[in-house]
Amino acid sequence: MKLLRFGEAGQERPGALDDEGRIRDLSSHIDDVSGAVLTAEGLAGLRSLDLSALPVVEEGVRIGACVGRIGKFVCIGLNYRDHAAESGMAIPAEPVVFNKWTSAVCGPNDDVVQPRGSDRLDWEVELGVVIGKAGSYIDEADALDHVAGYCVVHDVSERSFQFDRGGTWDKGKGCDTFGPIGPWLVTADEVPGIAAARLWLEVDGERHQDGTTADMIFTVPQIIAHLSQFMSLQPGDVISTGTPAGVGLGLKPPRFLHPGNEVRLGIDGLGEQRQRVVAAM
Repeated sequence: MKLLRFGEAGQERPGALDDEGRIRDLSSHIDDVSGAVLTAEGLAGLRSLDLSALPVVEEGVRIGACVGRIGKFVCIGLNYRDHAAESGMAIPAEPVVFNKWTSAVCGPNDDVVQPRGSDRLDWEVELGVVIGKAGSYIDEADALDHVAGYCVVHDVSERSFQFDRGGTWDKGKGCDTFGPIGPWLVTADEVPGIAAARLWLEVDGERHQDGTTADMIFTVPQIIAHLSQFMSLQPGDVISTGTPAGVGLGLKPPRFLHPGNEVRLGIDGLGEQRQRVVAAM
């Protein structure tokens, strides 16, 4: 299944994509794509529905983040060998963990707002993992049993805030609109090739990132097992798993986003995003 959320920001309704690519309204059966809906039992209930009997949503509707009421938005840094190299950093011995605040979450095609004081706004296409089964101290061999599905995440980053303002990376990662998610959550049963999925990103039509998840330093099962040693994972939590080479910071000379730029990104089988960069008011 491809699950999504549609409608005005803050008023999104749950939906699913049918075989013809039309959005079907699920709001008569669930109130959101979140929490208990993403468990094995919740997804089984959705699979039993006849989508063709549900209302078709009008074309052109805004698409929101594909997961609602996210509890945790956990990210992994330096998780592709080529990206660590372009950043001039050593291959990490264990996953580098940071957070995005849930207030950063927005729709896949919403504007990205450059914050006040920002001068090094950067891009990062990433594979998102959505948790569907709660757990702590999860064994790597069992980790994929805890996955509801996958999605595209744009880990928008402000490098000056991240590296030059003291404290953790979180300052440069969690500004409003720095977490576009979607367009849809593709359930794990429909993504057999996630260990070698192609992901890419373009700025104003120029491709900068073009990689594959096969180049990850830490795999999805390893990441889930590692995180679960430090926190319980809950249905609806989102994990962003790192980015391949080609970010603005790694270009020579470095290149960053400015108001008016358009960013387009995607992962094969998981859909595409498109954002316009605008200045903070």
